[in-house]
Amino acid sequence: MDISIRDHIINNFEGDDKNTLRQAIEESIKENDEITLPGMGVFFELIWEDADDSLKDTLLDLLEKRVTKKESN
Repeated sequence: MDISIRDHIINNFEGDDKNTLRQAIEESIKENDEITLPGMGVFFELIWEDADDSLKDTLLDLLEKRVTKKESN
């Protein structure tokens, strides 16, 4: 049996509204549970695929800022 984690995660949230998605993201971050990392990665992949260059630059700026901040601690 071929199981795609990506497809499973997308199917699990199919039809959910913004509030449900926000809650899932915020709970994942709050719990700091590494088991949710693949799901967060799939969410990021979906955002990235539909983002224009301006949004991608904004995301990269935010990411760079946080990574740099983490490195300096």
